[in-house]
Amino acid sequence: MPGCAETKEICRSFGRCAGLLVACLIFSARLAAQGVCDQGNGSLNPGQPTGITPAEIIQKFVANEAVFKSARDRYGYTLSVTVQTLDNFGQIDGEYRQISEVVMEDNGRRMERTTYAPESTLRKLSLSEDDLDDIHERIPFPIRADEVPLLNIAYAGRQHVDQLSTYVFNVSPKDAKKQKKIFEGRIWVDDQDLVIVKTCGKPRPDEISKKKNVPANITPVFVTYREQFDGKMWFPTYSKADEFLPFPKHAVHIREVMKYSNYKLLAGR
Repeated sequence: MPGCAETKEICRSFGRCAGLLVACLIFSARLAAQGVCDQGNGSLNPGQPTGITPAEIIQKFVANEAVFKSARDRYGYTLSVTVQTLDNFGQIDGEYRQISEVVMEDNGRRMERTTYAPESTLRKLSLSEDDLDDIHERIPFPIRADEVPLLNIAYAGRQHVDQLSTYVFNVSPKDAKKQKKIFEGRIWVDDQDLVIVKTCGKPRPDEISKKKNVPANITPVFVTYREQFDGKMWFPTYSKADEFLPFPKHAVHIREVMKYSNYKLLAGR
């Protein structure tokens, strides 16, 4: 998300206060992002899995990811997106909303049709093509089989997520400078079906250029939950981010919610 231009500080004292405020907001952003990830989680047990190795678990859930991502391309669904910015008092001061449906056209092609899109009132930041790609591609399925060799996937332990018992893995790029638009965060894998049921992290690294005329492209940490459909497919249903984005000259409090609902197998698929 590129930040928009901000007004210049009028005096030095305000500049110092603004600097302290940004530092505080950045610290708050980290706490908020961690809180989003931890919601619904029990305590983490660092013990090793029994009857299966972490490497075998990784192999299983990566294979399942490929199956689910391919299967989702045969389903229609409703996508609701809400992006809000908030002021220092937690009040909404800008909003982007869109509802769309993924449907089958008469010619048999799958398409996304917008059904609701009021004029955006966002002023502190704008949505980039990367942000839209995050919503449609990277957030729903952040780990692709062809990207696994580029990732460090480390077993962290076992943890209950709501009513599910899961294996927990930390994921990070092996070379963040070379590997652009790749997930970094944590995933939770159901210990029975060996499928990803929750993810939390950044869908891609932040891009902050040293050039003054190039806006920073910063994304928040998203937590994403999945549900089972048709007795076997685990698809994303809810994603949320709520934190301060630390732009170089100002921090912006953003709240973002995506809901993926009404999954239906498309005719002829």
